[in-house]
Amino acid sequence: MSFSSSDIEHLLTTSDPTAVDDLFAEACRVRDAVYGRLVFMRGLIEITSHCRNNCLYCGLRRDVQCRRYRLSEEQILDCCSIGHRLGFRTFVLQGGEDAWFTDERVCHIVGAIRSRFPDCAITLSLGERGRESFARLKEAGADRYLLRHETADPDHYALLHPAEMSFAHRMQCLRDLRDLGYQVGAGFMVGSPGQSIATLMKDIEFIDTFRPEMVGIGPFIPAAGTPFEHRPAGSVELTLRLLAIIRIIHPHVLLPATSALGTLHPQGRERAIAAGANVVMPNLSPQDTRALYSIYNNKLATGSEAAESAADIRARMAAIGMQVPTARGDYQ
Repeated sequence: MSFSSSDIEHLLTTSDPTAVDDLFAEACRVRDAVYGRLVFMRGLIEITSHCRNNCLYCGLRRDVQCRRYRLSEEQILDCCSIGHRLGFRTFVLQGGEDAWFTDERVCHIVGAIRSRFPDCAITLSLGERGRESFARLKEAGADRYLLRHETADPDHYALLHPAEMSFAHRMQCLRDLRDLGYQVGAGFMVGSPGQSIATLMKDIEFIDTFRPEMVGIGPFIPAAGTPFEHRPAGSVELTLRLLAIIRIIHPHVLLPATSALGTLHPQGRERAIAAGANVVMPNLSPQDTRALYSIYNNKLATGSEAAESAADIRARMAAIGMQVPTARGDYQ
């Protein structure tokens, strides 16, 4: 199936339930043709809640007064050990742009994970860094890097970020990551302030041309203490339609069922899988830090042990006819 711009606009705005159901069915058909009925599990480790940036939407922006933390290398490796025993074969180290995590420190951590768990993929999501920094982390053993582009419209980007942050630099970071051989993840929020159908069309066009290996999207959720704290949350339904469209235009993409969907809807992750997603990211962070990584209000941060969380994910996926293998789940 191929889409024209008018087709996409229609699918984003239609009130015809049959058209939406057909869209989801086609997305699942496309996904299953590439990956089968498999959902890949990544172990998310939120390594720091410190951030130098002041993005207007984020609950960890530097102006928010909140309790901050950093995980030690030992804590991070402990999380990986637990995850490996539970069948995780990808670890995602995520955090704010924290200057304490220098190239030297991150390279040492990545090298230690690579040495102890050679059968695992290492994904980093630590914000914007320089090309030389990205190259050092790649050389240390990182496989993938997630950096949401947030929006493909420069004017919209300026509404979401402080003046010291640059749309051009964000896009340059993504190009650098691609040039250096990373599997690259991009993505955006659905329903962020100032977003329109026109800006969403630019996001879809960017994904169609850049072809990132991973695309993470989820509904915007306001965060306390930010300029957008009283703005309405984004639409779960629109997010699902966008997931399906992205799957169809980019059949091989790794597409997460994000925690934001699970936060806004009790069956949010299952609904995302039914719209073409094929990745879930349970939290392997220490239980006492999960609630502190409060990027938005009421973030899904279960207090269950990692083993309980992994078992729950497998059971929920099995209930909708999907399997969760013990595999890295590489881009195909």
